[in-house]
Amino acid sequence: MIKRKKAYSRPKKPWDAKRILEENSLVREYGLKKKIEIWRAAEMLRKWREIAKTIVGLSEDKKDQESRILLTKLQRYGIVTEKADIDDVLALSLRDVLEKRLQTIVYKKKLAITPNQARQFIVHNKIIVNGEKISSPSYLVKVSDEISYVVGFKPNLIKEEKQKEVAEVKENG
Repeated sequence: MIKRKKAYSRPKKPWDAKRILEENSLVREYGLKKKIEIWRAAEMLRKWREIAKTIVGLSEDKKDQESRILLTKLQRYGIVTEKADIDDVLALSLRDVLEKRLQTIVYKKKLAITPNQARQFIVHNKIIVNGEKISSPSYLVKVSDEISYVVGFKPNLIKEEKQKEVAEVKENG
């Protein structure tokens, strides 16, 4: 059996109050289940930055080829624009990566009311990406991907306040 390397690294200062508050706000904003999801996204971003740093030190012909490969990959996910260069990769933030997760995209496209509901739909196999059920909320969505509900699934996307109003109208009506 092959032992896989961890896809994240823990923070060096586990009790840093500023980092904890920042991570807690990201967990609430993006509807994440555990902070490990933040650390995984940070690790991906760290790897991309390391690649960009090594590209900067290469000779011109290799530099163009390697930078084109990295930028094409990041453009496919919509993380950088068409006119981006290596400096833009070095300037990426954690939010840029978290914005491209399937859970966030489902929420932003108004297929769910909250990020947590988007996560629930994905985990319960109610979301299709390019005709395939994806059950991983951390799936990075490409620009060309089409996201929709499973055939026959019709969620009730009325907010709680609206549901109470509708219930009151029915009782009074």
